[in-house]
Amino acid sequence: ATTQNVLITAPGVYSLTLTDANGCSASASTTIVNGINPVATIAAGGATTFCSGGSVVLNAAGGTSFLWNNGATTQNITVNTPGNYSVMVTNAAGCSAMSNATMVNVLQSPNSVATAYGPTTFCQGASVTLVATAGTNYLWNNGQITQSITVDTAGTYFATITNAAGCSANTNTITVTVNALPNAVVTANGPTTFCQGNSVLLTAT
Repeated sequence: ATTQNVLITAPGVYSLTLTDANGCSASASTTIVNGINPVATIAAGGATTFCSGGSVVLNAAGGTSFLWNNGATTQNITVNTPGNYSVMVTNAAGCSAMSNATMVNVLQSPNSVATAYGPTTFCQGASVTLVATAGTNYLWNNGQITQSITVDTAGTYFATITNAAGCSANTNTITVTVNALPNAVVTANGPTTFCQGNSVLLTAT
């Protein structure tokens, strides 16, 4: 370069030879320019596609200070919402670089509901049908794997439902109460074989 001022964009050792109007020359001081841009990277500490309720840790590298596009300024962030995440990394020389974006996908868990088709309090010998919805696979806490089950014993029942995305959720709990049958006894207060005109008293308990 032969101009009085020069714009430096690359690291290196720069010196200047100065010539005055009389044709006399001298060398100026040497200036070292050394600015290296960081290489900003993001590493995921787990799967970046997960079911709602999950999360993943994103780890930034390449510098000494960090600014994520969600406003966080820590080196690592925990993400539980979908989106594209990138980070501006600055090194000790004050040089900055933007990372590539990392996409996080959050799959929807099923909105699991269990419904009783009939009274859940009944006498021994009766039953009620429980039906789960919003899934493709079902596992009840009594071990059955059908969408609907018929219950004739007392207890609490719920199902774990898995949808097509592979996400699972538990339904609400249904309590079933089974009332015992009465111990019915009839007692005759006298002979049960007698002549016409007589009678016997029967007592039930």
